[in-house]
Amino acid sequence: MPTAMNKQDITPKHTPMMLQYLGIKAQHPDMLLFYRMGDFYELFHQDAERASKLLDITLTQRGASNGNRSRWRGVPYHAAEQYLARLVKLGESVAICEQIGDPAAGKVRLNAKWCALSLPAR
Repeated sequence: MPTAMNKQDITPKHTPMMLQYLGIKAQHPDMLLFYRMGDFYELFHQDAERASKLLDITLTQRGASNGNRSRWRGVPYHAAEQYLARLVKLGESVAICEQIGDPAAGKVRLNAKWCALSLPAR
């Protein structure tokens, strides 16, 4: 006899950081999202796949979100301008999400905010 599913069984099991990333990404679905995490701008899922092809950089998998391996690609913050310029030159639009807060307090990733757009010239 089937049992009733409780809400926890059907609720996506994303980390708080990934929930925030997905929320920001949903606001800008047609842009690559550079999401600042420490010393890197990270791209996840389809954005990571697209950027890895456009920039000829390695796509990586680590950890899991909602039970699935996470595809990701990060670029060092100090080299981000080069990557952004290449993407914009290729006609891509990029959304940049910076972290705010005190990294020493360990609460930076949950305090991210929208910062900038890089758009190709039309």
